[in-house]
Amino acid sequence: MKLDGIILAAGKGTRLRPITFSIPKPLIPIMGRPIVGYGIEQLKKLGIKEITMVVGWLHEVFEEVLGNGERFGIKIKYVLQEKRLGIAHAINLALTEGDINNPFLVYLGDNVLNDSWINNFKNVFKDYDSIIFLARVKDPRRFGVAIIKDDRVVGFIEKPKVPPSDLALVGLYYFKDPEDFRKCYSTLKPSWRGEYEITDIINCYIRRGLNIGYIVIDGWWKDTGKPEDLIDAMMIIMDNYLDRSQIKGEVNGEVYGRVIVEEGAIVNGKVYGPAYIGKGVYVSENTVIEHYVDLEKDVKIDGGHVTRSLVLDSSTFKLGRSRLIDSIIGPYSDISVSHDLRLKLKLTASQESKIFID
Repeated sequence: MKLDGIILAAGKGTRLRPITFSIPKPLIPIMGRPIVGYGIEQLKKLGIKEITMVVGWLHEVFEEVLGNGERFGIKIKYVLQEKRLGIAHAINLALTEGDINNPFLVYLGDNVLNDSWINNFKNVFKDYDSIIFLARVKDPRRFGVAIIKDDRVVGFIEKPKVPPSDLALVGLYYFKDPEDFRKCYSTLKPSWRGEYEITDIINCYIRRGLNIGYIVIDGWWKDTGKPEDLIDAMMIIMDNYLDRSQIKGEVNGEVYGRVIVEEGAIVNGKVYGPAYIGKGVYVSENTVIEHYVDLEKDVKIDGGHVTRSLVLDSSTFKLGRSRLIDSIIGPYSDISVSHDLRLKLKLTASQESKIFID
């Protein structure tokens, strides 16, 4: 059975501002690959060869970064959602403008999941009209929540004040027949948020007696909604994808543990893994890169300590005796701290930020 893929990536990522003023959240790189790239690779493992990507905010940047999908070995076509009218609206737009007539899998472009769901899905998807993916969460009030009775999905509530369970939708959905989806979509009305909700689609499937299955995600899943979530996602990806050291650049200093040093990078200081040192990065001899640091392409760091931080392309640091922790720094930023100071810095900085501390 041929499967098509839909990736939803039209949101503005407001909770990740100021980073997302210039970079769409799904395109933020982790270990040299945009977040959405991890989802694309998972869809490929299911044999999906064509993806329709629904874009909106900074839509032109997606085509610049991802192109037609050739670098991923997959075909990508783009559909523009001019107004953010909800997940169900975005899917319907993809079906219509993307000309999708096969069973399809929908993946939210800012999600990060482990691979365990893939085999679980392969084993059962032909038996259902729809499959929804769930994960146990600490605060279900932030999500669409499933109502399960006798091991069957009997309903959904969007962001309930009193959740009926801790099983939240994780942003991964399968639908067998595009026509069934279209029929349900035609009955929808905007919710109180002014959006066409995916939970209303699934409730429509239930009312029509269609066969709905569910898969509870084993292991990790992360919605990269807030800065701390993005840091967590980076750490999770490093723990699961960075399984050994790969030294392609020049190391004149010391490297310990699981560290990737890409081509053209120069490490004169100390790096403690897990850590990612991107292409063209320079780490001076008086710099210490501690655990869970991602330095993307052409970053330059002179002095100080860095830990649990994501630094995007072409940023420059002079940290002196200070420490950067739990931070996200946008590309082309310049951060300098007087050598006379010994500070602990926690920053979220947008593209081309200039921060000078005397």
